[in-house]
Amino acid sequence: MSPRITRLISRFAAVTTAAVLGGAALAATATPASAAARNGVCQTGEFCYYFNSNTKGSVSDFTGSVGDYAAKQPSCYDFKGKGAGKGTCVKNHAASVWNRSTKTVRVYFNSNYKGTYQDFKPGAKGNLKAALKNQNASHKFLGKSSNSCLSDGTNTRVPKTILVYRQSLNRVDRVSFKYYVKNVLPNEWYSNWPKESLRAGAIAVKNFGWYWSLNSASKTPSGKCYDVTDHTTSQVYRPGSATAATNAAVDATWNTEMTRNGKILQAQYCQTTTACGHWVTGNWMSQNGSRDKARAGWSHSRILKYYYRNIVLR
Repeated sequence: MSPRITRLISRFAAVTTAAVLGGAALAATATPASAAARNGVCQTGEFCYYFNSNTKGSVSDFTGSVGDYAAKQPSCYDFKGKGAGKGTCVKNHAASVWNRSTKTVRVYFNSNYKGTYQDFKPGAKGNLKAALKNQNASHKFLGKSSNSCLSDGTNTRVPKTILVYRQSLNRVDRVSFKYYVKNVLPNEWYSNWPKESLRAGAIAVKNFGWYWSLNSASKTPSGKCYDVTDHTTSQVYRPGSATAATNAAVDATWNTEMTRNGKILQAQYCQTTTACGHWVTGNWMSQNGSRDKARAGWSHSRILKYYYRNIVLR
């Protein structure tokens, strides 16, 4: 069981009975401070696939290892840059690469880092060999740092990445932290709720993930470390689920920190407007309550200060 004893109650728990699974973790993609989260531009610190040979066509950029790209939309890792192939799933559709990271990256024929492979040293550009061209299923950043359990965040600096245990896939993914928040918020707050409710939710979702990136000691049964699960035992994370409204809320509040006594607050929340489990008043927020208060004209900062006592927003 995850060390975070208290289980978040996702809004989906109201319509389905979700089994609380034991602590598990995934190793996902990491993003450097200078790079945007999978924005289709090959930036410093990233490993990039190109749809066409000779680094032409649409780009799919990564900053960490991915064991399975998935093969269908909307859950697959896809080409996001301009040009030929935009929107196509990366799996079995890449022709060339540019490794702008500081680590050697190994491209594999099969998922889960298996089968024939090809290595690309830091700075290398090149076409995939015949056995891998349009037949690529995973890649791994080689070296200790790609498997590190330690967060690069602090109580004053947001982490670049977070380790997410993908329970149904039984793996740990290292995910760009901002991408993670953007793909949690629409699964915990309805996208059509008022803007100020979404902004309050964006800060809570970010804080919860940030807190556990600094404090988690969770490990899968096989011994892999992780920060959060993709389930209601933490927060519901679904890659590719981000919406325009929730993205706007995340972007608008990204530079806001919510602390108590100088430390990032573990921002617990649940759907009900009344007592939630054994949580102490002042330590958790009602999702429905944030909606109702936003409809009544409250700002997101007023909502947060109402639910989370003695906090500092900066």
